[in-house]
Amino acid sequence: MKKSLLILTSFLLLVLLISVTIPAKERTGVGTKAPKKAEVIFDGSRKMLDEKWTYWEGPRFSSELPLKWEIVDDPVDKGTVVDSNDPSAKGGKYGTADMVTKKKYHDFRLHVEFFISKEKGNSGVYLQNRYEIQVLDGDKTKHGMGAVINETESPYHLYNGVGKWNSYDIKFRTARFENGELTEKPIVTVYFNGQKAHTNVTINQVWGGENSGLDGGNDGGKGITDRPGGLKLQAEGHPVLYRNIWIQELDLVEADTDF
Repeated sequence: MKKSLLILTSFLLLVLLISVTIPAKERTGVGTKAPKKAEVIFDGSRKMLDEKWTYWEGPRFSSELPLKWEIVDDPVDKGTVVDSNDPSAKGGKYGTADMVTKKKYHDFRLHVEFFISKEKGNSGVYLQNRYEIQVLDGDKTKHGMGAVINETESPYHLYNGVGKWNSYDIKFRTARFENGELTEKPIVTVYFNGQKAHTNVTINQVWGGENSGLDGGNDGGKGITDRPGGLKLQAEGHPVLYRNIWIQELDLVEADTDF
């Protein structure tokens, strides 16, 4: 009896030790709720949209406040969402009406959910208003769905498809500088619909030119500067919807974004 009790006690202590020393895996995927330390930056309401977001006034900006992105009913679940189909972006004119957070960020963990209503729907999630995680139905190239644009292949097999909600869970470490000189390039890890798609990918530049985001016009996008940027969602004249967006600020001392 004493021996059995000793074995049980030892087993329970081992389980406790493992639970303390091995961190629980972070939740990912559609419907993942914000942890306590995160900031919800879009909850489906017009109030939060206007409080936390504005237009990015880049070289091709041609819309005007208040934001023309409409709050609409969720086509699948209860609640409301935002439609990126700003009239100024008709014809795929990105940079004319892109929406960006008023707050700017360095390192962070991000969750965002998107819904493409029609085939070939196009938008994009921009980290620090620089680095795009592509949202583009039908494209399986390095410029396509789920790609760290022009840096990785598209993990298209993880895409839920048109008419369904999809999610990105992202951990991002911004570029590091010393005395104004770039010493470490930004890196990112991305989960697509709960499956790991990219791990510690180095981002070499801003792609898409000056109308794409911050530093896009600096040395062909290679002239990254040491200034924070907001989270940006791209308007390309397509009915791409967004919901459940939250962000947790981090301080990633080590060059590691894996989770």
